[in-house]
Amino acid sequence: MPKPEPLTLDALCADWKIWQRGAGHRFSTDDLLTAYWAARLRPDARRVLDLGCGIGSVLLMLAWRLPGARLLGLEAQAESVALARRSIAYNAADARVALREGDLRDAAALHPDEAHAFDLVTATPPYIPIGRGVLPRDAQKAHARFELRGGLEDYCRAAARALAPDGLLVAVWEAAQEARALAAGAPAGLVPLRLWPIVFRAGQAPLIVLVAYAAAGTTAAAPGPAPTPAREAPLLVRDAQGHRTAAMIAIRADMGMPAGKPRPGGLY
Repeated sequence: MPKPEPLTLDALCADWKIWQRGAGHRFSTDDLLTAYWAARLRPDARRVLDLGCGIGSVLLMLAWRLPGARLLGLEAQAESVALARRSIAYNAADARVALREGDLRDAAALHPDEAHAFDLVTATPPYIPIGRGVLPRDAQKAHARFELRGGLEDYCRAAARALAPDGLLVAVWEAAQEARALAAGAPAGLVPLRLWPIVFRAGQAPLIVLVAYAAAGTTAAAPGPAPTPAREAPLLVRDAQGHRTAAMIAIRADMGMPAGKPRPGGLY
């Protein structure tokens, strides 16, 4: 009989920790930067929704960074939901952080009183289309990486149902598919306002891009033709020698993370 797969309890923000499968989907730099940028753009957020929250990494980082906010995570995979609930309880965040098992593509996944109620929505959708690459045998990894339950467009539609007037959606996406990210919100009435390219190592092209969207016609997105999104200077995560840059060290410090080498099983 095979031995059960070990779980690891890893550092997250300050004294907060997260439960993860040893060989499953684990939190990443994508998650860290999504949470950091979302909190930077909406430090006043009081109701936060994390779509497809997985094991709860972005959800918990935002709960730590925005202590005055109440948060809801929506996730379809029962295995990830169980881990996220365990981490929420471990960090004694139950009073402010709720978790719901459900498919974000289902409008009924949000309760009637949650429609247009969140001033910040975050999303870390899978960005590998079906047919590009080999689908992992591990279901948790497969759903985290491949568009098995929809792509960015589906996340934008779900966010449009949840965003309050003047609310903001912050999503991470593959930089090579930037054109798709710029167009993804249009069917749901969202327009991209800001983009932040992320370069993981000096000399390389951006690997991911963070995009902030708002509902067309709101104060956040001025009326009239969709504006050209403001493009922030790219973030360089590591220099040519593989060391974290001063900018990345500062981001980690802002999120309560150590500046030293990543711990086993931790961030890139």
